[in-house]
Amino acid sequence: MRTLVSREKILIVEDEPTTIKHIEKILSDLDYDVLAVVSTGEEAIEKAGKLNPDIILIDIVLSGKMNGIDATRAIKQFRRDLPIIAQTAFSYNNEDERILEAGCIKVITKPISPQVLISSILEYM
Repeated sequence: MRTLVSREKILIVEDEPTTIKHIEKILSDLDYDVLAVVSTGEEAIEKAGKLNPDIILIDIVLSGKMNGIDATRAIKQFRRDLPIIAQTAFSYNNEDERILEAGCIKVITKPISPQVLISSILEYM
């Protein structure tokens, strides 16, 4: 795997502690800068506006009232160019279509392999 010269700033939107640790480990091993980890769609919208990430990794099922699809739609209203990669434990064709229509650039299925995560990020950076 290759690392990048610049440190891309990544916002993680995930509410499962085990998944958070797994993703953070993958990203830190490759010297990515994790700006923040949030667990709700509302927090994702707030942090996307304040922290100016280069990319967002967002789970579709989140704590709180807003899911990842709705959070993506809201973020895309003020950051159309921001790459958002969706993560989901359940991948169904019709659900993937809804996720992509909301503005996510890709859907990756959990458990997330390091190779899939990194290749997905590099594809859009």
